[in-house]
Amino acid sequence: MTQEYQIRVQPHVAANEQALRSWLADEYGFDVRTVTALRILRRSIDARQRTIFVNLKVRVYINEPPQDDAYVATYYPDVSDRPQVIVVGAGPGGLFAALRLIELGLRPIVLERGKDVHERKKDLSLITKTQQVDSESNYCFGEGGAGAYSDGKLYTRSKKRGNIEKILNVFCQHGASTNILADAHPHIGTDKLPRVIENMRNTILRSGGEVHFQTKMTRLILNGNTVVGCLAADKEYHGPVILATGHSARDVYRYLADSHVELEAKGIAVGVRLEHPSALIDQIQYHNKQGRGKYLPAAEYSFVTQVDGRGVYSFCMCPGGFVIPAATGPEQIVVNGMSPSNRGGQWSNSGMVVELRAEDIEGDDPLRVLAFQEDLERTCWQQGNRKQTAPAQRMADFVNKRLSYDLPRSSYAPGLISSPLSFWLPEGISHRLQEGFKQFGRQSHGFLTNEAIMIGVETRTSSPIRILRDQTTLMHIRLQGLFPCGEGAGYAGGIVSAGVDGERCAEQCAEYLK
Repeated sequence: MTQEYQIRVQPHVAANEQALRSWLADEYGFDVRTVTALRILRRSIDARQRTIFVNLKVRVYINEPPQDDAYVATYYPDVSDRPQVIVVGAGPGGLFAALRLIELGLRPIVLERGKDVHERKKDLSLITKTQQVDSESNYCFGEGGAGAYSDGKLYTRSKKRGNIEKILNVFCQHGASTNILADAHPHIGTDKLPRVIENMRNTILRSGGEVHFQTKMTRLILNGNTVVGCLAADKEYHGPVILATGHSARDVYRYLADSHVELEAKGIAVGVRLEHPSALIDQIQYHNKQGRGKYLPAAEYSFVTQVDGRGVYSFCMCPGGFVIPAATGPEQIVVNGMSPSNRGGQWSNSGMVVELRAEDIEGDDPLRVLAFQEDLERTCWQQGNRKQTAPAQRMADFVNKRLSYDLPRSSYAPGLISSPLSFWLPEGISHRLQEGFKQFGRQSHGFLTNEAIMIGVETRTSSPIRILRDQTTLMHIRLQGLFPCGEGAGYAGGIVSAGVDGERCAEQCAEYLK
């Protein structure tokens, strides 16, 4: 017999399976010795009051072994001799497109401008050592895309776009913990995600697909208004093209604009990385001077408000994490955040950003939001002594428009330089951040503090461009055989939503080939 229960228990019960079994037996009146297995289906933390509870949905197996697997596996057939599809980009959009193509009996040829996920690691370490960024191998470019070394958070609000459970199950099939199927805010971890991505690549290869690294697409091959392939690393690849190049492939956007491929400017969000001591965030969020204690994870937060008609909000919160240099070329400083699976670092950070709409920037050039991004990143680089040393300011000093004469220790490895961010950030961003921080400080006592540091600048929250496509076929509105996909095309906002969009593009590509 199996029974499912929605329960609410204290953290020490939720953290220990034997204690949880005993609690369930006492609460529902069965003999704990008859419980053969217990599976947690959903888990979330309720920290709204001083007494913290963990909400669980559990399945209890009584006098019988579990009949279901921990995750639902997908079968990938051999597609060695099947029609091929070109997938440009090996981020989450491209990888999930490739895997779905295999399911549908098509052969993916994956072209990635950067290096494989392990070789990337060497180039990432050089950013701190040399203050130089490899424009083809960095935190954004390379196998796994921007998500591979920027945390692996799997939370998404895009519930209606596709099968989110499928995406999570595929991750589990390739080595992710099955905890991601239960957690309200699932997270793989920067330390574990590279191995998962490598396993996904191996599935593509084992099924007869191809994956080519350091193979940068330079142009599409057209036959009239039909895309029949692309040129990459001086070699032609033939087939319909799923274009999943990510939100930082600015050369691709410029090539498309020069080729008169229909684009439109898209709104983004711009701001800073805000870093607190993780112990302080634990104390604030768990309402306890002792912090999270033995049984609770590093605390998360989420803030959102409106200031002068634009949203101000936290983004990509990384408990127990690190701030990283995420530039993709020279004369740029861009910051992002990541955290390992245990979220055990001594700092917690999040993007703190202001909504920027396309109409906020004058003109009708589809690349105008991109140009705004570039100008702000170059200004930040100039403030940082023309290195990857990032300009920074204490949070309360920023709000009160004071200089920070010294800075607290930080996780940002390339180093910080004190800079009055309010002097050089655009007024519409600086003012809204200041007012937003005041509101967040009133909501959570202790959050607005000089123990926290703002690090500039966070600009890559999403794509500044949308590559226009048909809502039904997902093909470009003019070019047959071109499927703009994922974050880079302006249709996703994170690992899971990009994966979902990749699967949808693969399905429509299969329909097109019929």
